[in-house]
Amino acid sequence: MTVPEHESAPASATDAQLTAAHASVTLLDRLAEKLGGRASVTAVYGEPVTVGGVTVIPVAKVAVGIGAGVGRFGRGARGEGGAGGGEAEAKPLGYIEIRDSRATYRAIRDPWTDVIVPVVVLIAGSSLPKIVRELRRRA
Repeated sequence: MTVPEHESAPASATDAQLTAAHASVTLLDRLAEKLGGRASVTAVYGEPVTVGGVTVIPVAKVAVGIGAGVGRFGRGARGEGGAGGGEAEAKPLGYIEIRDSRATYRAIRDPWTDVIVPVVVLIAGSSLPKIVRELRRRA
């Protein structure tokens, strides 16, 4: 994206700051419009799928972040610049299952949280008393 061109140079430093601020806001608006349009309800709740009388609706968490900046350089110099960027992210959380007119939310479980973390806690918990005894013995 480019910064909108201006027909005449601003009369003062204050005018230059206002012009840069306006260009920055315009750039942010354009970025938000482009990225925000992609983070819609269908991104959070996907298209329903029905098989054998059961309807499944995927559920995700969607986040959008944007940033932009515009600048002007030195006295009398015509240097101007601007940049912007953004990111949209979707993370699956689970699904809604509709069966026999009843809706049930089913979370997608994370194997790190469900298996590995408890194993690490178990190992640390069983090792801790031995470590404490060894440290006391050395002191």
